[in-house]
Amino acid sequence: MLRWLRGFVLPTAACQDAEPPTRYEILFQALDRNGDGVVDIGELQEGLRNLGIPLGQDAEEKIFTTGDVNKDGKLDFEEFMKYLKDHEKKMKLAFKSLDKNNDGKIEASEIVQSLQTLGLTISEQQAELILQSIDADGTMTVDWNEWRDYFLFNPVTDIEEIIRFWKHSTGIDIGDSLTIPDEFTEDEKKSGQWWRQLLAGGIAGAVSRTSTAPLDRLKIMMQVHGSKSDKMNIFGGFRQMVKEGGIRSLWRGNGTNVIKIAPETAVKFWAYEQYKKLLTEEGQKIGTFERFISGSMAGATAQTFIYPMEVMKTRLAVGKTGQYSGIYDCAKKILKHEGLGAFYKGYVPNLLGIIPYAGIDLAVYELLKSYWLDNFAKDSVNPGVMVLLGCGALSSTCGQLASYPLALVRTRMQAQAMLEGSPQLNMVGLFRRIISKEGIPGLYRGITPNFMKVLPAVGISYVVYENMKQTLGVTQK
Repeated sequence: MLRWLRGFVLPTAACQDAEPPTRYEILFQALDRNGDGVVDIGELQEGLRNLGIPLGQDAEEKIFTTGDVNKDGKLDFEEFMKYLKDHEKKMKLAFKSLDKNNDGKIEASEIVQSLQTLGLTISEQQAELILQSIDADGTMTVDWNEWRDYFLFNPVTDIEEIIRFWKHSTGIDIGDSLTIPDEFTEDEKKSGQWWRQLLAGGIAGAVSRTSTAPLDRLKIMMQVHGSKSDKMNIFGGFRQMVKEGGIRSLWRGNGTNVIKIAPETAVKFWAYEQYKKLLTEEGQKIGTFERFISGSMAGATAQTFIYPMEVMKTRLAVGKTGQYSGIYDCAKKILKHEGLGAFYKGYVPNLLGIIPYAGIDLAVYELLKSYWLDNFAKDSVNPGVMVLLGCGALSSTCGQLASYPLALVRTRMQAQAMLEGSPQLNMVGLFRRIISKEGIPGLYRGITPNFMKVLPAVGISYVVYENMKQTLGVTQK
């Protein structure tokens, strides 16, 4: 990425600690396009593009805001030089932390070992691909000069950025509550970035769920009423809902679905942090297996806390016009006619669904990540937004597919008290009834509208999430 620097402004013979004074001056002059002695954000971006090292807007803005000490919107030479010197110190620390045997070179085995301590398992071949993107002389090792040259204008200062490239984003919301919580660094927790990211994710989820609510209600209707007639399809279902309650009825139950985002996210985040502490020793990085167990248990804890809202969402979605005046009226009628236990109908299949969903979601994501690293990571380990969104959507879809029969049985159990003449069956009884009357396909009723909402949900939630992060001042790590 920055190999041009080696011959142009970063001579390899330069002393590692005492760089010649002209080094920074030549580089500053290359960026100062109009020669006025200062570099603004436009000149920095244009200069880096002309030098063949575009970093992207987020990284370029981070360099500029970090270096602009007096906040006058410009970088003078002193600020520019101070930023590069401070940045090199951080890079030196990162280099030494990777150089396990202290021989002045980073090898593939050291990359593998370092990533394992950070909870990411990669093969020796994948580590070699990472080295190739930094290695300038073809030795398959990286010395300090190569490391410094590669990361000189990249805000990344440690190997943990590779983990963050592949982090499952909180901002991607496809309407399910079973995903494993996001991982936050210590810096993000101390600076308050974590709650801004969670808030941005919550708002993105609210907008995404509201946008795809008609498909979600159709899925619930097909899950509950699909057994009555094989004729219920997507077009017929929409027509039936609009005929019964008008266009507004397509969003019935969405209010509850949005309201439960905040308490669920808060409980899940808190529980995840507690379970991680229980499963890992102090100072130890969490591994994939521990993350899966902690995430699953956190999901179960959050679901236990907000499950009554899940029941009310289903009742409101299935209910007829005028049956409930709102969330409070729905809760009051359930409590009066069915008792407190009704708020936890379907709780067991819901809990059991967390394990296949979270497990397969995580496993498929790791598989896709490994495939990309093996086949496409030539110049960078950063896969880019589209690859990350595609991997996230596909892994979540696979998780949904695996847990869908349990989700369907849960929904039927939540709603069966509303169906006249319907026996009140437990989980096993419902499975038997569905398979005997409808066969295996009966366990997947409503899955088509469920899949139809994945792509728009991912796209909408991502766009809103990124915009909310800018609004809330979430910095790019």
